[in-house]
Amino acid sequence: MQIFFTALLVFVVAIFFCGTARAFLMSKKSVALIEKYQHDKKNPQLPQEIFDEITKDFFLRRILAKHNATVNDIAKLHDKLLIWGDFRKYNRYIPITSFFNTNALNYLLTHKDDDPKSLTEKMMNHFHF
Repeated sequence: MQIFFTALLVFVVAIFFCGTARAFLMSKKSVALIEKYQHDKKNPQLPQEIFDEITKDFFLRRILAKHNATVNDIAKLHDKLLIWGDFRKYNRYIPITSFFNTNALNYLLTHKDDDPKSLTEKMMNHFHF
């Protein structure tokens, strides 16, 4: 019985560290894009790079597939978020960071036809702006 609980504890700790490593990796990718496009926010290459990065992640790729999202969807959502959320708080920038979080990405793709202000407000609340 003690071996079972020890194995269970090791398994839970491994899942925790894998999740933490994934979160740091997504944050690192997001911050890299924020830094790269800090002075060129309307660059047409940015949505493509966001799409390329989120298709590499297992969980985000599943959300894209669930909603049949394309680069055009990411570009439209980015433009909407840029209208009201064009400011940075530490390493968070709503028009980029929103795509690297599973809950935020799912919300954006579910409500992609909503108005820009409501989408931005929801993302600001999600990221505690």
